[in-house]
Amino acid sequence: MGISFSLTDAEKNFLSRQARMSIEAGLLGKAVPSIPEPPDTLDRPQAPLMRPLGAFVTITLHRALRGCIGNIVGREPLYKSVWHLAAAAAFSDPRFSPLTLEEWRKAELDISVLGVLQSCPNPEKITVGLHGLVLQWQGHSGVFLPQVPVDQGWDRLEYLENLCLKAGLPKGCWRAPGVDLFCFEAFVFPA
Repeated sequence: MGISFSLTDAEKNFLSRQARMSIEAGLLGKAVPSIPEPPDTLDRPQAPLMRPLGAFVTITLHRALRGCIGNIVGREPLYKSVWHLAAAAAFSDPRFSPLTLEEWRKAELDISVLGVLQSCPNPEKITVGLHGLVLQWQGHSGVFLPQVPVDQGWDRLEYLENLCLKAGLPKGCWRAPGVDLFCFEAFVFPA
């Protein structure tokens, strides 16, 4: 497993601007006629900005989660996905009220670009801080980005147990026959 792409500083800066412009347009009530496209200088073979990669945008306020929305599998070019996910994290995360301008001034923003989702038949090989996880069983699912267990101070077992809880399932279900457990790596950077 691994990440099949890299992001240059210019690409990270472009994605950061995308996310911030999207949120600020929403805060100011401005309609944007079209999503800004990457400049030609960022056009390179297999450019990640143009690939349909999975991504998450996470907003924190005073080190606490304030919004996080993403897609495990990309459905549109990354630069468009980040635009949409940033607005969704700020204004449509069902766990929170819409972000306010005052909160935005103090908020921190991270972008996670996901590598390929792969089956994880041996949970012993999960590395905390490296692998993000997806669990699916009996119509339930849960996902954690690789940085979550690090932020929470979890070891591998606590990571798996909390993933079960996030999916609305009992602890230990990750061991049950028929459970689908997937892992992925992510390129995470502050926006």
